[in-house]
Amino acid sequence: MSETILKVDHLKTYFDVTKGVFAKKQIVKAVDDVSFEVYKNETFGLVGESGCGKSTLGRTIVKLYEPTDGSIEFEGKDISKIKGKELKAYRKDMQMIFQDPYASLNPRMTVGEIIKEPMKIFNIYDTDEEREARVRELLDIVSLKPDHIRRYPAEFSGGQRQRIGIARALAVNPKFIVCDEPISALDASIQAQVINLLKHIQKEMGISYIFIAHDLGMVKHISDRIGVMYLGHIVECGPSDVVYHTPLHPYTQALLSAIPIPDPDVAKAKQRIVLEGEIPSPINTPAGCPFASRCPRATERCRKETPKPVQLGERSVACFLYEK
Repeated sequence: MSETILKVDHLKTYFDVTKGVFAKKQIVKAVDDVSFEVYKNETFGLVGESGCGKSTLGRTIVKLYEPTDGSIEFEGKDISKIKGKELKAYRKDMQMIFQDPYASLNPRMTVGEIIKEPMKIFNIYDTDEEREARVRELLDIVSLKPDHIRRYPAEFSGGQRQRIGIARALAVNPKFIVCDEPISALDASIQAQVINLLKHIQKEMGISYIFIAHDLGMVKHISDRIGVMYLGHIVECGPSDVVYHTPLHPYTQALLSAIPIPDPDVAKAKQRIVLEGEIPSPINTPAGCPFASRCPRATERCRKETPKPVQLGERSVACFLYEK
C-alpha cells in the first residue's frame, strides 16, 4: 500500500444563503460528508457535472474555504482548523492551479513578477537574482521561452497562460497540487499538451495531484484513481481503469455512456443512458439518495435513506444495489 499524503474524512462545506433577517434559513450543502484518500505520487481524479461540488471540495482542501465539519489530514496532521503561521506553512506544500488561466493571473504584472511573487511571500531564495534564475528554470520546465519573462498575461494564448499558472504553482516546490479544471477553457489539442506536461512534472518531481474535471475520458487518462461526485457526495471511487471499464453506480454508468466515440459503427451500437427527472436543489436537499430523483433503478428506500459507501474490492460505491 502506498503512503497516504492526504486524508479527507466526513468533510462538509455548507454555505448560508439566507436572504433577509426574517427569511427561512437556507443552507447550500456544497460538499456533504465526503471521505477519500490520496497517496504520494498519485493523481486522484474528481469528476462530475457542473455544480456537483468538486471545485468547492478542492478549494476547501487548500483552505480557500473553511470546512463546516469533518477533517483534512495532510501528512498525518489535521489541518482543517489551522490558521496564521501554520496555515501559511501548509500552503507552501499545497498549491492550486485555477480553471481560468486569465482571471487567475494579475494583468498588471509581468510573467517574471507573477512567478516570483510566491517565492517572496515564502522567503524562498535570498536574492532577486536567484529568484529570477529559478523563474527562467520554471519557464523552461513548462515549455515557455526565456524572453517571456518580461511579457504580460494578455500577450499569451490560453494554453500559454495556463502554463504560467502551472509555473507559479511550482515556484514554492509544493508536495501537492489541486488542479481545478485546468484544461476546460482550452482547445482539445492544447488540453493534451497540458495533461502531458502535468504527467511529466509529476514523474520528475514526485508531486501528488487532485485533478478536477467534468470529462471522465480525460480524467481517466491522467488519474490513478477516480472519485465520481454528485450533488456534494462521492458516489463511486476506485482505480481509474476499473471505474471506467466496469462502472457500478447508475450515475457513473450514465456519465460514461455520454462520452463521444470517434468510430461511428461503435457509437451506433453503444447504448446511451439518458437521465430523466429533475436535479434536486443543493439548498435543503431532500432525504435519501441524492441521485434518487434521476435514477432509473431507484426504489422507495432510496428516497428515504442515504446509502453508505460499500467496499467492493479496490473500489467503493454508495448504492443500495450493492449491499451485501
